[in-house]
Amino acid sequence: MTTNDHASLPNLADAVAKAELLRSLHVPGEPLIVTNVWDAVTARIVASTPGVKALATASHAVSFAHGVEDGEGLTVEQALAVAELIADAVDIPVSVDFEKGYARDAAGVQHNVEQLISTGAAGINIEDSVGQAKAPLFSIEDATARVAAARAAAVATGVPIAINARVDTLAGGCEWDDAVARANAYLDAGADSIFFLGLETEELVARAIEAVHGKISVIGHPGAVPLKKLAELGVSRVSFGPGALGLTLAHLQSAAAQLTALGDYPEELGFSY
Repeated sequence: MTTNDHASLPNLADAVAKAELLRSLHVPGEPLIVTNVWDAVTARIVASTPGVKALATASHAVSFAHGVEDGEGLTVEQALAVAELIADAVDIPVSVDFEKGYARDAAGVQHNVEQLISTGAAGINIEDSVGQAKAPLFSIEDATARVAAARAAAVATGVPIAINARVDTLAGGCEWDDAVARANAYLDAGADSIFFLGLETEELVARAIEAVHGKISVIGHPGAVPLKKLAELGVSRVSFGPGALGLTLAHLQSAAAQLTALGDYPEELGFSY
């Protein structure tokens, strides 16, 4: 497990190139699509798929794969180990869902993000809710300082990671104005994009793109705004969070039921990996 300082990066130039590539892939109207992964084999399978340019982990999926709850149920050491495992498994950039930074304060966030960068991560998600639920939130001052700490870690290591700062305000039942204020504060603090939860309609997506002075990232799921419409509206990134794990488990459960009932062999049982 790599937990030393940034001098431990085996290839700084490669790390910088991957981070810069990941940042460049966030293009309004041509969104980066990241199907979330949680271990080495899912990373390799998704990375080998035509058209895939980058990966993103999902903390929910990683946590459940380890038998613990989401919301920093993993230790920071476990989170770093998974990040390193996935980054080492592929050649394309990996954005890591780093929850709240696994630290009580901004100084701790900077230290941990420096360790994360040493694993080969090219980007991070960092969120602004305190616990497992989307509310309560850190104060806007505290949350902004944590984003700034992540950017400070990038500066200290020399690796310009892509920071996707999550705004949980709407998902947590709070007000629009607070969500926008947080989004713009996080961008000013060094975020590259805003992972804006709660944009469930075309009107809300358009409103966010108009009000936020930076790139917008959203989560996709059944019933959400279609991917093509998100592109038309100017979204820069779409991910699927724990939905990718759910999709995988649903197929596995269906196959198990079919086999148990002495049914036909599912075609996917012959999938080569």
